[in-house]
Amino acid sequence: MDLITPSSALIFWQLFGFLGLLFILIKFAWKPMLAALEERETSIENSLKAAEQARNEMANLKAENEKLLQEARLERDTILKKAQETSVKMIEEAKNEASKVAAEQIENAKAVIETEKKAALTEVKNQVALLTLEVTEKLLRKNLSDEKAQKELVEEFVKDLKLN
Repeated sequence: MDLITPSSALIFWQLFGFLGLLFILIKFAWKPMLAALEERETSIENSLKAAEQARNEMANLKAENEKLLQEARLERDTILKKAQETSVKMIEEAKNEASKVAAEQIENAKAVIETEKKAALTEVKNQVALLTLEVTEKLLRKNLSDEKAQKELVEEFVKDLKLN
């Protein structure tokens, strides 16, 4: 029966040992354990806050990236539109310039043709005049071989001179 019901001295010494151990644990071990637990709890809270903040920053960055991507697309479309307009304008200017150059070349060619035509007509007139003079000279030599015909011709020329 001793084992089932302990004596009061044993209970006293066990209680005294337990309270002493409890006092030593509270004095030396309890505060560091609580400090370590509080530090761990603070660390976990800070990690959760940092994770939430990082998640929010990622969401903000994603939204900002989408916005920048949209702006870049709009700018690309604007640049492409301006480039297309510029190319159309340059092609139109090149066509106009080519038309002007072609018109100038045609005008220059017409002027050259006209000049050459006048020169050719002048040459033909000069040759016709020379041929006419040669023919006239031959005819006059033949017709004016006598002196009477020469006098009549001179008188006729003098009359024509006075009339003009």
